Amino acid sequence: MGICPKCGLPLEACICKELAKTKQKIKIEKTKRRFGKIVTVILGIESDTKGIAKKLKEALACGGTVKNKVIELQGDHTKKVKEKLMQLGFSKDNIEER
Repeated sequence: MGICPKCGLPLEACICKELAKTKQKIKIEKTKRRFGKIVTVILGIESDTKGIAKKLKEALACGGTVKNKVIELQGDHTKKVKEKLMQLGFSKDNIEER
């Protein structure tokens, strides 16, 4: 049984990841790329961006990528992304749509 270096609790009771989710300010915006394609861009997710991007791509049935801790999803998914992020444990107050 290990102990978390950040909070000092046993790893089974560690709450560091949940605390990190409540402190992050997330911005969701859509931009137009080459050839008129719409891309949904998610900024501000600091931890496990690849895992969250994978869950979002599966839930929204779209393609996407992670570049420099910025998630890009193909298509306009601004409303659906906000709902899915709240299901993943992020605070509604810290998610901003542009």
